[in-house]
Amino acid sequence: QVQLIESGGEVVQAGGSLRLSCVVSGRTVYGMGWFRQAPGKEREVVATITQSGGSTYYADSSVKGRFTISRDNAKNTVYLQMNSLEPEDTALYYCAATRLYRLTSRATEYTYWGQGTQVTVSS
Repeated sequence: QVQLIESGGEVVQAGGSLRLSCVVSGRTVYGMGWFRQAPGKEREVVATITQSGGSTYYADSSVKGRFTISRDNAKNTVYLQMNSLEPEDTALYYCAATRLYRLTSRATEYTYWGQGTQVTVSS
């Protein structure tokens, strides 16, 4: 079995920064991703990364240039650095893992999910 434990979410003012962390334990996984779900909205992809870290995907222009996904395989940890945060970034952020080697942004291809960490950006 695989366990994903997220941390780092908190209340922050607009323009601030946060770094989310996700520690993975258990069975070997390959691709990792961050997803988020805002109140009243569907879960959406934020960023994903392959096992080597050589390939990354960012959802769209709303996060590109502000968010950076990275991983430290020696620590079994994936990160999401979030800069210039906006109130629209307020959501529950989930870490997810897949046993697929290729880069994927499809939530249905992620088998393992964490419980989420809340990010609230105040204006």
